[in-house]
Amino acid sequence: MAAALSFPIIDMSLLDGAERPAAMGLLRDACESWGFFEILNHGISTELMDEAFRGPAGAPTFGTKVSSYPPCPRPDLVKGLRAHTDAGGIILLFQDDRVGGLQLLKDGEWVDVPPMRHSIVVNLGDQLEVITNGRYKSVMHRVVAQIDGNRMSIASFYNPGSDAVISPAPALVKEEEAGETYPKFVFEDYMKLYVRHKFEAKEPRFEAFKAMENETPNRIAIA
Repeated sequence: MAAALSFPIIDMSLLDGAERPAAMGLLRDACESWGFFEILNHGISTELMDEAFRGPAGAPTFGTKVSSYPPCPRPDLVKGLRAHTDAGGIILLFQDDRVGGLQLLKDGEWVDVPPMRHSIVVNLGDQLEVITNGRYKSVMHRVVAQIDGNRMSIASFYNPGSDAVISPAPALVKEEEAGETYPKFVFEDYMKLYVRHKFEAKEPRFEAFKAMENETPNRIAIA
């Protein structure tokens, strides 16, 4: 029987000491192999995080999304929301530690993201996968229904500007024997396609932009 997959948890305080090389290795592997990881000792005060969960009912700030999922008495009927990848660059997720329910797809297996008090879950989106020419991964993830308690999360999205041109970093393209494998596009154009196909695989989106790039190299527009 294969060993259970262990979700990567990284202590950021180790980056300032003698264990920095090992911590950087864990961080690199998390980005390349998982596309998700959880960080501890990140520098955000525990008081601020607790206050955020006590009063998220107000209008969220720009780039922030507050989600609350009520308990489901029949999780066998409601397995969770449809899985998807995220369109942006980096998403920081503040999870309620009282319940779980977040999973990501790893090697064909759904792996639980452990709810840990005062930790932050980092999720790499489609843009970083393109910029790193596939070295970093944007992975499918989903919310699973829970029977005990509300599941609350606060997500902070870090995206490029709408007119930003996204393409693989030249240095990473040179390292690939086959050359560039990911497309070049304008972020706003990608978002127009993404909102219509969010719950579908990311690869057809990338392929669509590669084809359009060859047709209109100066600007890829989605009607």
